[in-house]
Amino acid sequence: MSGDRFSLLIIGGYGTFGGRLARLLGDQPRLRMLIAGRSLEKADDFVADLRTPKDGSDGLGSNALGAMLQAVAFDRDGDLEEQLTRLRPNLVVDASGPFQTFGEDAYQVVDACIGLGIDYADIADSTGFVAGVSGLDAAAKAKGTFALSGLSSLPALSFAALDAMAPHFSRIDSVAAGIAPSPHVRIGLNVVRAIATYAGKPVTVLRDGRQASGGGLIDAMRVTITPPGVAPLRSRKFLLVDAPDLALLPQHLAGLRSTFTGVGTEPQPLQRLLSLAARLVRFRLLPSLLPFSRLLQRASHNFAIGEHRGGMFVRVGGIDRAGKRRIAGWHLIAEGDDGPLIPIIGVEALVRRLLTGMRPENGARPAAGELRLADFEAAFRRFQITTGIRMECEEARLPLYREILGSAWERLPPALAAIHAGGHAGGARVASGRARIERGGGLLARIVAGVIGFPAAAEDVPVTVRFVSDGDKEIWTRDFGGKSFHSWQVEGKGRDRHLLAEVFGPFRVLIALVPDGQRLRLVVRGWRFCGIPMPLFLAPGGDTYEEERDGRFCFHVEIGGRLTGLVVRYTGWLVVED
Repeated sequence: MSGDRFSLLIIGGYGTFGGRLARLLGDQPRLRMLIAGRSLEKADDFVADLRTPKDGSDGLGSNALGAMLQAVAFDRDGDLEEQLTRLRPNLVVDASGPFQTFGEDAYQVVDACIGLGIDYADIADSTGFVAGVSGLDAAAKAKGTFALSGLSSLPALSFAALDAMAPHFSRIDSVAAGIAPSPHVRIGLNVVRAIATYAGKPVTVLRDGRQASGGGLIDAMRVTITPPGVAPLRSRKFLLVDAPDLALLPQHLAGLRSTFTGVGTEPQPLQRLLSLAARLVRFRLLPSLLPFSRLLQRASHNFAIGEHRGGMFVRVGGIDRAGKRRIAGWHLIAEGDDGPLIPIIGVEALVRRLLTGMRPENGARPAAGELRLADFEAAFRRFQITTGIRMECEEARLPLYREILGSAWERLPPALAAIHAGGHAGGARVASGRARIERGGGLLARIVAGVIGFPAAAEDVPVTVRFVSDGDKEIWTRDFGGKSFHSWQVEGKGRDRHLLAEVFGPFRVLIALVPDGQRLRLVVRGWRFCGIPMPLFLAPGGDTYEEERDGRFCFHVEIGGRLTGLVVRYTGWLVVED
């Protein structure tokens, strides 16, 4: 029976990444998975757990339609030819690492696979290891096999995103990429060890078209990860990491002038402490952070504070086909526990393609450009993973809401698009309709409403909203039955990038625009009072959305907070006047 199955040997199969790969591929009836590692006992325990029914369903392997699972002992420092000959895999996936520490015999597993005509892939994130695998290219071609290194987030997914954005450019000057893991992800020890090897050490990047020395976990850039139409991650700093992209990008793009790859961990204060420790290495007060790997891992587990979501970005800058300066950004957000699956989705996609007879070209090479973005997105659709591309032209701004929403603008119902279509600078648009107004009864609520000028409670009052474009902002003047108040809206800058900032008197509220079916939800992501950042849990928010009903723009605006209770709620409809 097993002779008809595709045999996959996963080195590190019961580890962090190998285990996730095994779980993702467990539904494949044509697959024989060899869960391999130095400890046969740990491999047996993992296979038993994988076979255990969960949530009332059959466990992987217990179902006749599932993959066949087998625990095996495998020692990468043992007799590789004997072990591989005995196990007879069609594909070996090395999911162990850290690849940065493999030393002089770094490619012994790859060599053994090529020598026996066995295909090979790994999820290496070591610049030297991934780039160096090309030295085995001739041997792999002679044996009619392939060896793909770095089939992970960096460089396989990052290059797939880059290649999806590249057709918009006539020249690409800069590429930056970064990963923002959820603070609730239990980072594996090998990942921490890999990062610790270069913390505070020189990392080669491009600056002004020349090779330059950056500081590992010291150099930084701030990015807000926000796929179009999704509430963004909190803005954060990304610290420079030594990723294969830094070596591969100059070979891939002639004339490239700037490169950066980073990691943005949460909570940010813990990341700042990590960066400070890296500086101790730079100034030779510590030889390395490698001896502190377990301590660093425990710290990341014990201080899991923040949203249960993670993300990734790839940002490209250059000249577009019309000769204008343009920035394109591919953004990804993964909800809950789905983020940790991303590093092995590339390998999963490769295996599924092999099972359908789609085989990569023979040869040994980095996996950069090996898969298309569509290969990853097909897998993302099975999880709570949202991606999207934002195109920004530095010389021509779109109307405010369209600029913030990016490609998600196309999902707005026509009535909503008409309200937010914008207009000429200094020109006004007017919409009118009817509204119902409710007011909170608390003292503090009445004070806040009075400061801003919210109208009194009323039923079925005429309402008029006047929109005036003034540079990059819009001024909204709302008139409810003769009582008017105004605010102005603008796209946030810096750490508030891609958020709508609305200013009411001394209050500045930061809002994510999130399409949800026929509705556009306005989700509060931060606020300031007199320019001072305030705690989010005290933010003046509520259930606020716009929607189309019977062809009309309808609004439901709720403003309140923990301290004030309800301040005001107004609902109704508007129609844009000709």
